[in-house]
Amino acid sequence: MSVRLRSDIWVDAYRRRCEIAGGYAVLRRRGAAEAGAVFIRVDRLDGRVSLYGPAPQTAFGEGETERRFVRLHAEETIDVPRSEERIAKEMRFDPDLWIVEVEDRQGRTFLLPEETAETA
Repeated sequence: MSVRLRSDIWVDAYRRRCEIAGGYAVLRRRGAAEAGAVFIRVDRLDGRVSLYGPAPQTAFGEGETERRFVRLHAEETIDVPRSEERIAKEMRFDPDLWIVEVEDRQGRTFLLPEETAETA
């Protein structure tokens, strides 16, 4: 039986990964510790951001438990108000979600390749 890493532990490790790689990540919203969905907003500090959320189940292999993320918009970046609208929509749907805010002028997500899937 495979078990998924708790959200709180995954978020702490992710924030450390960002900082070690030279990025800055802050917890914007704390969700359910055990299994809250995690969303990541990458702010390029120029008015452009990218928003990532949990990949759909179709992106996973059978029995796979690693977290996978997809960019939640077709464009490479969107403006801040549009990202805020999407975050508000997600919070109405799931009030137990986590939001991690990453600041990186290069737009790096600091996610490992196996943690990302195609754009939603």
